[in-house]
Amino acid sequence: MPFVEDQTETTIRELLIDVLGVAPATVAAMTNETPLFGALPELDSMAVAGLLTEMEDRLDIMIDDSDIDGELFETFGSLVAFAKAKVAAKG
Repeated sequence: MPFVEDQTETTIRELLIDVLGVAPATVAAMTNETPLFGALPELDSMAVAGLLTEMEDRLDIMIDDSDIDGELFETFGSLVAFAKAKVAAKG
């Protein structure tokens, strides 16, 4: 059975391409262990704000300042897990 990613993960991949301008092939190759902040040149402190705003808009979630810590952008998997938790919490 082929791997099927869920809509939240798909949206995060699209955000990395649309907001940060990361090459689609680079994003497609990302796994849960792929490092982001510090390893992805496109993801700097200024880009974080834009990415979080777009996450809120596209996933219809609210992200509080208290939600944001260094681990959030540590890996692709940590970012997706955060987004999934926020989507699940909104019901």
